[in-house]
Amino acid sequence: MDGMQDREPGTPDLAGFDFAQLRRFPDIEAENLFAHDATDELILTTASSALAAVAAGTDVGSVAIVGERYGALTLGAAEIHGLSGIKVNQDGISGELALAANAQRLGLEGSFTSMALNGELFAGATVVLWQLPRSLDELAETAELINAHAAPDVQIIAGGRIKHMTLAMNTVLGHYFNQVIPGRAWRKSRPLVVSGPREDAPASSFPHSEFNQALGLTLCAHGATFAGTKLDIGTRFLLDFEPQMRPGAATAIDLGCGNGAIAAALATARPGLQVTATDQSASAVASTEATALVNGLDGRITSVRDDAMEGFAPASAELVVLNPPFHVGATVHAGIALKLFDAAARVLAPGGELWTVYNRHLDYRAQLEQRVGRTTIIGRNPKFTVAVSRKVS
Repeated sequence: MDGMQDREPGTPDLAGFDFAQLRRFPDIEAENLFAHDATDELILTTASSALAAVAAGTDVGSVAIVGERYGALTLGAAEIHGLSGIKVNQDGISGELALAANAQRLGLEGSFTSMALNGELFAGATVVLWQLPRSLDELAETAELINAHAAPDVQIIAGGRIKHMTLAMNTVLGHYFNQVIPGRAWRKSRPLVVSGPREDAPASSFPHSEFNQALGLTLCAHGATFAGTKLDIGTRFLLDFEPQMRPGAATAIDLGCGNGAIAAALATARPGLQVTATDQSASAVASTEATALVNGLDGRITSVRDDAMEGFAPASAELVVLNPPFHVGATVHAGIALKLFDAAARVLAPGGELWTVYNRHLDYRAQLEQRVGRTTIIGRNPKFTVAVSRKVS
């Protein structure tokens, strides 16, 4: 990407697929949030010959897609090239559900299989389409798996928004592949064509782990997990108030568990407490499981991948603890936080407590009062506010 200017190479030729048909639902939908972007179109255009070869049978291999958002790559490849047997991974369960819903609406349900991020996803793959992540750890974890399991002649057609792409990405990919070739930019997106798995590539290293002195716990993280192995500073402030959180509670929910720091801290501080850790991110759930195991808490913490506690019974929770995201992807947006407040209101039993930490400038108190119940500000520091909301009968 060094020295290349954003220039228009021509409109991608993707006749036969209408990206406007795609929806984000059940993920957050809004006028400034979209179900596809120019990167999807650019990846499909750049990969056109490779995908056509698989479809024609001249390339005896398979197609894997990673970093898919809401189905643009998967359903575009299936519709334009008549492909089936596509293997696809999405870290977020809301995106996975959106892909399934979009496929059903377009009559493409049988064209793909949703899979976990593991070796099976890339086994024997000759073409990989990849919406690049912003995290270098996520990039490295995926590159490790492609290198170890894809076909030796695999063609990787990756891409991202230029503002989120860095030369460090090329360096990471260069540890695993012999060729990393930037393509021409289009509408502020750029493709990378990657090939030649290196035999001397680094061995698998995930999940990473790091001992946190403040908690006295080891935190583990897969590549896509928010904050990695670090203790988020908002979470650290929230945990200062752990002794006040619903004394006597027998169960608790860590909503949006990330690397499992809250779940592990609660379980450690309260030997009689059973904690359910839940997140829509498969990476976060796997990270929490690893954190629980390494700290000897695996019998006390149950990890569940779920979208805003859809699978949890109403009025069943005594205590919910939440550090909500304030962005959707790369877009600052309150939608996910509000969705999680509503989820907590539904799942909390009368008298149950929701403990929330959020950036001071967001001032969620009115929303918490309206959606959950009587809300009290328990603590503030220069960056964060901690509030407790109590569900009324």
